[in-house]
Amino acid sequence: MNTGGEVMTKAIVIHETGGPEVLRYEDCLVPTPKAGEALIRHCAVGLNYIDIYYRKGFYPPPALPFVPGGEGSGVVEAVGPDVTDFKPGDRVAYATGPIGSYTELRAFPVDKLVKIPESIDFGVAAAMMLKGMTARYLLHATIGIQPGDRILFHAAAGGVGLIACQWAAHLGAEVIGTVGSDEKAELARRNGCSHVINYRKENFVARVREITGGAGARVVYDSVGRDTFSGSLDCLQPRGMLVSFGQSSGPVPPVDILQLSAKGSLFLTRPILSAYVATRVELQQTAEDLFGVVASGAVKIAVTARYPLAEAAKAHVELESRATTGSIILIP
Repeated sequence: MNTGGEVMTKAIVIHETGGPEVLRYEDCLVPTPKAGEALIRHCAVGLNYIDIYYRKGFYPPPALPFVPGGEGSGVVEAVGPDVTDFKPGDRVAYATGPIGSYTELRAFPVDKLVKIPESIDFGVAAAMMLKGMTARYLLHATIGIQPGDRILFHAAAGGVGLIACQWAAHLGAEVIGTVGSDEKAELARRNGCSHVINYRKENFVARVREITGGAGARVVYDSVGRDTFSGSLDCLQPRGMLVSFGQSSGPVPPVDILQLSAKGSLFLTRPILSAYVATRVELQQTAEDLFGVVASGAVKIAVTARYPLAEAAKAHVELESRATTGSIILIP
């Protein structure tokens, strides 16, 4: 195909930050891939809560207007002049690098691309790359989960939660999950959780203490933020770690670090995936580990909703409702 600047593609464009209504479906020019880039035709695009943070302006975009989205899968259509590791026809996916996946076609840096096995379809790849690689760094790199470890995972029936809880159970951890409904509780039990707490009916701190015989958890994974942060600290064993990796309920207020010593010399981290796949070696290892547990059947990826790219606003409403389970993808 002609990859010159006159080729058009459809994309979701944000001209000003705000609610779902700012997601506009528009024509955009397709750039020619430069050195170090490949032109990708998306087959599926991942939807993640970080997209909402960018849409609202919680995370500053590179500029306005911009195309949101950080995850996608598809086929290479053309490559830049110096690219040798990828060729047209390669099946690829990504979950780090410049935002801009809510589009049919895009030029993307090849050092952030990985090839996906034939056994994994495009929809599953788009649904699992960011969430699955997040689960991998949470369990293996932020703190190495060992057999017998007790962990608490908030939003256990969410996109990251379903993957991480299965993976943690596969590693031999005793997984305690929190959810917001009885339906989500049953889903969490089927996906690695030994114990499930419906936080709308029970005090999760008291239940964690009961489940652990007062000992607490070695690590708490918290993507909820404001509503759960303080309680999460109270769920930890001495020298335990709180991994705060999201804020779906709102930003965490300023923290007095003396709380950490008072509650048992606790550790606190606020990680982000890009720091754990910063090198090509780290990216490849993380992706290969993810593909391995999915191919083995140890972790199953639930794609629970598919929306046309043009209906991205509807998908954002569903995700932001916090009533979703599994992964939502957009189809260009």
